Amino acid sequence: MATDPEPVTAEAPRGVPRPLLTQWWRDVAFLHWTVDPAAVAGLLPPRTVPDTLDGVTYVGLVAFRMHRIGWLRMPGIPYLGSFPETNVRLYSVDDRGRRGVVFLSLDASRLVPVLVARTGFRLPYAWSAMSMQRDGDVLSYASRRRWPTPRGVHCRLRIRIGDHIERPNRLEHFLTARWGLHTAGRDGARYQPNVHQRWRLHRAESLECEEDLIAAAGLDAPDGEPASVLWSPGVRVRFGRPD
Repeated sequence: MATDPEPVTAEAPRGVPRPLLTQWWRDVAFLHWTVDPAAVAGLLPPRTVPDTLDGVTYVGLVAFRMHRIGWLRMPGIPYLGSFPETNVRLYSVDDRGRRGVVFLSLDASRLVPVLVARTGFRLPYAWSAMSMQRDGDVLSYASRRRWPTPRGVHCRLRIRIGDHIERPNRLEHFLTARWGLHTAGRDGARYQPNVHQRWRLHRAESLECEEDLIAAAGLDAPDGEPASVLWSPGVRVRFGRPD
């Protein structure tokens, strides 16, 4: 890489003075497994490489409630802009040293936002039947893909929320403190920054994880229990314009 990766910071290193998009992420479950960097390198945009910690990288399965997507400084949309979502993501760093995520798939339950994201932002969104329920400290997330293919790809997660993390460790920061999105552009990778308050993280226990989203996205199915399971009540996010 031309530039060393920027430090992992708990707060955004760049501001977004004129946001393009605003949204809330609520009841966020993070499940992660270790992956060989060589196995994911070919799935990343040009001029990016896998971001690693102690020689390994990670694939993330992240389930949450999207709430009130808004454009520019307009108020968020209450119905079309609010829905469950589950994404499969990798960790990347570009030739300017900017750390980010790369989405291999994003399943959401509202068709209109899926179409807008696919056509306007070239993100691999899919329309899925989805649900999310909470019973005390146990959260359940479920999805089954409707469109596009492969139809029927599904995910069932159930986690128990644990103690609040006063001081996240290196891995917990690495997996959650991500301040941009890498996508493929004409001349390499495009980078879209985001900002939000510091994550309030809780450790969590995986009670059920039955899914084939990761395999459908082009990776081997995870072998064994997740290396990390976290939960957060959520954050309000602002996205800048991609460059």
